[in-house]
Amino acid sequence: MTKVDLLTIYRHELAEGYARLEQGDLIGAFARFERAHILGQRRTGMHVRTHAAMLRVGWRRRDHREVIGQLSRIVAAALFSRIWIPEGNTGGANVSALKPMPIPDDLKRILERIERSS
Repeated sequence: MTKVDLLTIYRHELAEGYARLEQGDLIGAFARFERAHILGQRRTGMHVRTHAAMLRVGWRRRDHREVIGQLSRIVAAALFSRIWIPEGNTGGANVSALKPMPIPDDLKRILERIERSS
């Protein structure tokens, strides 16, 4: 699997999230954005875009904690994505921004294939 494949899979997760957001399914949208976050957190542009998507969900929910959390995470993603990331972290304000988390099996297989092909 190549970097282009990662971009394709990432874009699919993001698109699914936005489709759910348009349908008013804020829980489903956020879950897809969490998956996109896990995939893209090592690449600055993807990482920032994912937090911006999560910010939109927080805004729609009128969840001040999520909005503030995502604003700070956007800045951190822009500055630190290439230096250090907590692997598997889902990116929501409901979890510590520094906490590594288990990666879902399907995403783990994708990331392992990408790592092997690098």
